[in-house]
Amino acid sequence: MYRILAQINKVILPSFTAQRLDLTKAKKWQMAIIGYRYYVTTRALG
Repeated sequence: MYRILAQINKVILPSFTAQRLDLTKAKKWQMAIIGYRYYVTTRALG
């Protein structure tokens, strides 16, 4: 389930690493997306 969700996230959600976003200057909604993507990715790999 998490693998499918990770693939959907890759298509739909923005990639902040490709945009060179500085994590210290990220807004709260950007940090929420980063945290969500991290959670799903770690579950998909494990």
